[in-house]
Amino acid sequence: MEWYRKLYTDRTTEKRKKKIVKEIDAGIYRGNTYLITLAANPENMLEILSVHQLAFSYLRRTCPMIVGIACCRESALLLLERMINEIYEKTGTLKIREYFMSHDTSVPKGQ
Repeated sequence: MEWYRKLYTDRTTEKRKKKIVKEIDAGIYRGNTYLITLAANPENMLEILSVHQLAFSYLRRTCPMIVGIACCRESALLLLERMINEIYEKTGTLKIREYFMSHDTSVPKGQ
């Protein structure tokens, strides 16, 4: 799986970010963690999915770049809002996919 190097997190996951990423890469899906990824459909911006959805091998193999982690769905929605606002303030556009791809700061699994 591919992780955005400057991974967005909520307050709860910030302190445990490295541990959570390591567990997910190892196939350990704990708690009520939610991931924010680039959308699988290029027409959309971002998607929110439960970490438990990665138990499906197809989704795990095809999961787009993960750009955020949150402790629950509500927190993921708030984090998504924060991400979009920050990107809009920086770029003046809502070209979210282009923003993440242009920074070319992804980390492949295991690094």
